[in-house]
Amino acid sequence: MVESTATETAAWSNWAGNQRGAATVVLRPSSVDEVAEQVRLAAEAGERIRPVGSGHSFTPVAVSDGQRMDLTRLAIDVRVDVDRRLVTVPAATTLREVNALLAAHRLALPNLGDIDAQTVAGAISTGTHGTGAAHGGLATFVEALTLVTGAGEVLRCSAEEHPEVFDAARVSLGALGVLVEVTLRCVDAFVLLAHERPATLDAVLARVPDLVAAHDHLEFFWFPYTDRVHLKTNDRVPVDDRPLSRWRGWLDDDFLANTVFAGVCRLGRALPGLAPGISALSARALGERRYTGRSDAVFCSPRRVRFLEMEYALPRAALPEALSAVRRIIDGLPFKVLFPVEVRFSAGDDIWLSHAYGRDSVYLALHQYVGMPYEPYFRAFEAVATGLGGRPHWGKLHWRDAASLATAYPRWPDFQRIRAHLDPHRTLTTPYLTTLLG
Repeated sequence: MVESTATETAAWSNWAGNQRGAATVVLRPSSVDEVAEQVRLAAEAGERIRPVGSGHSFTPVAVSDGQRMDLTRLAIDVRVDVDRRLVTVPAATTLREVNALLAAHRLALPNLGDIDAQTVAGAISTGTHGTGAAHGGLATFVEALTLVTGAGEVLRCSAEEHPEVFDAARVSLGALGVLVEVTLRCVDAFVLLAHERPATLDAVLARVPDLVAAHDHLEFFWFPYTDRVHLKTNDRVPVDDRPLSRWRGWLDDDFLANTVFAGVCRLGRALPGLAPGISALSARALGERRYTGRSDAVFCSPRRVRFLEMEYALPRAALPEALSAVRRIIDGLPFKVLFPVEVRFSAGDDIWLSHAYGRDSVYLALHQYVGMPYEPYFRAFEAVATGLGGRPHWGKLHWRDAASLATAYPRWPDFQRIRAHLDPHRTLTTPYLTTLLG
């Protein structure tokens, strides 16, 4: 049975507020069979369906021009196999919920980004990743998945079962089917030692290969109009013997990183000429700290200051040239940039539409505070990144199309073949996906 809602309830916007849509119908299935039935009915009627997650993508990837599917009511048993280190969850489960579940069983995900509000389906489908030279994105943790195809068929996929679909569906932008269940490979719970400290950009760039090799997880933030960066490393340690005090955690991660930073961003938006000074002050306000904590608590932080973002995955050797270009672009803009540039690292993988397919990668993420100009900044860097062989993050702003992207992914024709087979009537497509995938 199809459940619909009033027009005002059908309105939707993403976290950043830059994408909005109004579905014709909102579907809220409670079982996998119901998902399959609703997809089949839509295919027969020539309708389109778009499943949505928590709205943490900056692109229109979740915007529907037809029916929207909300999977939060889906009844699927959560299963934790401690001995085999596997967890199976409904695809609409958030990463925050997964982390809490695993911690209760003394397990953890091997790596995470800095936001845990995404659903599992949304995170893996768009290529969400953390940082760490030996770690791939979250989709590389997927051991198996259950997919309702665009024809309404229920497929259980893994490396042994429908392996080609598995290779395509782990990062698929929801174009192959509706993810309803995901099995993730975990590790034993672990403690991280976080070391955060200021440094200069030149000093960090000179040591990037050594730093990447020496630490389990490495990232840094460069502050525009300065030569300053904030360097962050996380390394596994046996005991949680240096916990961050509640006061220091609130001061740094809540008050300074959110409340105060939001205030200075609003000031910079009102008085753009202050941006270079704000950037320099922000760089110096973040001092050195070391602390230990449960892995997910160290990886993830609250993010309440709204922004827009573009991120590109590049061959690691391209980092100096890419950062140099970003500096030139920012210096030449007719407006100011209020957010630092983030640099992270990941291992290569074999997932067809993964940004890191076939190569170890460095990720450069450009941000801009909401309400500030951003498109000339992002487009200028996109031109540079494309020339360096870059691949845009699927959940973050970019202007690439199918013709441009086809040359960036060696398995692009294979993905299109699988897509044509699983969704022959394009029941799961949208205008944006048509531009992106053809």
